[in-house]
Amino acid sequence: MTEKTATLDRGMGLWSATATNIIGMVGVGPFLVIPFMLTSMGGPHILYAWLGGALLALADGLVYAQLGAAIPGSGGPYLYLREAFKPFKLGELMGFVFVFQTVLVAPLSIASGAVGFADYLRFYWTDMTPLQHDLVAGAVCVTVTAMLWRNIEDVGKLALILLVLVCLTIGWVIVAGFFRFSLAQAFAFPPEAFTLNGDLFRRIGATAVLAMYSYGGYNQVCNIAEEVKNPVKTVPRSIVVSILIVAALYIMMSTVILGMIPWQEAKESRTIASLFIGRTFSDPAHGRIAALVMTVMIQFVAAASLYALILGYSRVVFAAARDGQFYSIFARVHPSKHFPHVSLLTVGLISVPFCFFSLGQLANWTVQIQVLLCFSWQCVGVILLHRYRKDIAQPFRMWLYPLPALAALVLWLYIFISGPSDGIWFSVAYLLAAVIGFAIFKKVQRG
Repeated sequence: MTEKTATLDRGMGLWSATATNIIGMVGVGPFLVIPFMLTSMGGPHILYAWLGGALLALADGLVYAQLGAAIPGSGGPYLYLREAFKPFKLGELMGFVFVFQTVLVAPLSIASGAVGFADYLRFYWTDMTPLQHDLVAGAVCVTVTAMLWRNIEDVGKLALILLVLVCLTIGWVIVAGFFRFSLAQAFAFPPEAFTLNGDLFRRIGATAVLAMYSYGGYNQVCNIAEEVKNPVKTVPRSIVVSILIVAALYIMMSTVILGMIPWQEAKESRTIASLFIGRTFSDPAHGRIAALVMTVMIQFVAAASLYALILGYSRVVFAAARDGQFYSIFARVHPSKHFPHVSLLTVGLISVPFCFFSLGQLANWTVQIQVLLCFSWQCVGVILLHRYRKDIAQPFRMWLYPLPALAALVLWLYIFISGPSDGIWFSVAYLLAAVIGFAIFKKVQRG
């Protein structure tokens, strides 16, 4: 089977697609970033960042919904940018830039989940060395890649199983604290939290970078849309449903945690969920056992997130290669299981070296690079596609079009400039490298 004739099976329904989005969104992110968000915000009013992130995710999710229903193929944003900018003779460049950033962003995103897995391992492996920590993270990447070595129907079924585990983990946190937390403590916002000034908005922007790291993943269904049943309806519905569910879970989870653990103490913890569960028991011995169980569950959640990420990103590289926009070897499909095995192996295994970076670097840079090389251009692209590509059927149009796309564009740029300055400069440099890489690729193609 050659790259020109390679096809994938449509075997994933609405609930499997929604499950893939949710496990990609939740992962280990919220269990790790809450302390960082508290530090960045300078108080317990991280609710602002969660709500702001939810609004951005929903606005951006509607961009993905409209594009995904119009162009339901493997690769998601790669296809959207290529087709939207084609009338301006920039389609190939934009598609290549997206694939180029995926080669970096995929390993960064996957490695961050693996690093989070290893971070929580320290709760009961207290004398773990830094090298052991990094090696464990790398081993997680390899293991999850092996789990995806199967056809798409089995992948969808396993996604549903992992979703149940994710819901049980977050549900335990919410239920355990619901009857014990102090609402007054959770919302004991400092006076400056109600003063609308430049400093507050700067803090919200910087904290929202971390919030969006936790929300990221609602677009996973777009990367595998070629393997989704009835994508015109399934893609938009799975995106909106997953965002609403996850936003509600994050807000409830943060509220009960901060209602039991003072924010000054919570911001110093790197295993906040385990610490919280331990506090819900009056008997310290029982609390310690419960905390250990929670730690193991969170690690399974982290593995579930990597499962969704590696699945989606591998399809992006496959789609670009099949269309002649990337090296042809990545367009190969497994002869019997019908999945892109070369791209799957590459995306999964190349993540291993990035497991030696810190979580803070991985989280901030992952978001900033995507804003500059993908997210902002997609907000423009959905308008261009609607206006200039009448040859492409667009069965779903976002509510209040084009306001969500414009709002998402403004919010993405605000988050980008509010993030760390080293991330800004790194993103700009990587964008220039992508343009140079495209010029070299075209020269090699011409031979």
